[in-house]
Amino acid sequence: MDVQIKKGRARGTVQAPPSKSMAHRLLLCAGLADGVSTVRNVAFSEDILATIDVLRALGAAVTLDGDTVTVTGAEPRRARCEAVIPCRESGSTLRFCIPLLLLSGETFTVSGKGRLMQRPQGVYAELCRSQGLLFRQADDTITLRGALRAGSFVLPGDVSSQFVSGLLFALPLLPEDSELRILPPVESRSYIDMTLQALGAFGVEARWGPGEEPALHIPGGQRYAPCDTVVEGDYSNAAFFGALAALGDDVTVAGLQPSLQGDRVYGAYFAQLRRGRAVLDVTDCPDLAPVLMAAAAGLHGATLTGTRRLRIKESDRGAVMAQELKKLGARCAQEENSIEIFPGLHAPEVPLCGHNDHRIVMACAVALTRTGGVISGAEAVTKSFPDFFDRLRDLGIEVTDR
Repeated sequence: MDVQIKKGRARGTVQAPPSKSMAHRLLLCAGLADGVSTVRNVAFSEDILATIDVLRALGAAVTLDGDTVTVTGAEPRRARCEAVIPCRESGSTLRFCIPLLLLSGETFTVSGKGRLMQRPQGVYAELCRSQGLLFRQADDTITLRGALRAGSFVLPGDVSSQFVSGLLFALPLLPEDSELRILPPVESRSYIDMTLQALGAFGVEARWGPGEEPALHIPGGQRYAPCDTVVEGDYSNAAFFGALAALGDDVTVAGLQPSLQGDRVYGAYFAQLRRGRAVLDVTDCPDLAPVLMAAAAGLHGATLTGTRRLRIKESDRGAVMAQELKKLGARCAQEENSIEIFPGLHAPEVPLCGHNDHRIVMACAVALTRTGGVISGAEAVTKSFPDFFDRLRDLGIEVTDR
């Protein structure tokens, strides 16, 4: 799908969408709970629907009513599923579910689309090798067989925190205690803390230990208790509207509460961009990088540091964002772990490309409100924010399908 965005100024108040990151976590906990849980304020993006698919494969009963999900939990150690479990393009779903699928000793096959199976899974492959478990990866599937054993695990801290979170969901259900030692530097620690928060809401304990080397202690023999909970607002997707305000539009974002989300820094980062050329570290908030690049190009420029992991997202986000900004007249210089963005935007002579990446599409849309233009592949927003363009229209930006 192509969309055309007319140059314009946004005005109004927009409600922050529900947090996709927290919704994944709360739904998984609900699916593991011994009883009926209710998770409210859920937005049904493709990624969240993928997590619901996994819950059903584990044996949980899931019903949807408006923005409310009712889940009757299942025992993953008794799960069986002969069908291929579709994780769609959701990295969170895939990495969160693998340890759970390793609990029963049965064989499971999960599938992915887009770049999902190209994204690194080596942490789990090595864990399975060390315990003699099956981990067989093909072009678009992974086949698994446990059963996972408790113990002491050592994980690199400079890869996705999703591996840590995945183990945090599964290890409390094993009879013995476990420990996760994370080799520094620990990137995206805020996402690990969000997992701990979700576990706590469902009565499961896991905690950071004392000492200089980061370690998580996970008591075994625990049970998830059912819970009635509400998904908080999403700083990650709210940031696209915050960027419009940073660029001078009269936009207010409502519905955000104090949070552990790493992307909560977006307001402070946009304030720095407005004051002048800024140096911004995205190590703990890599999802902000595309919209920060778009805003920097429309303001005074910036240097983003901690950008190494952008290469292993839905696209190579630093490279493709630089490619699209070049069409808009803004130059970027990319190094191993930093990106320099130079200011200056003009109307593009050719359509921008979404690269099948929801955050690239939305960042390009922000930039095009300054210049006007077309984005191809705009349907990628359904991955995390299906009504994004409707929200833009509500703020007075003219958006038409082509």
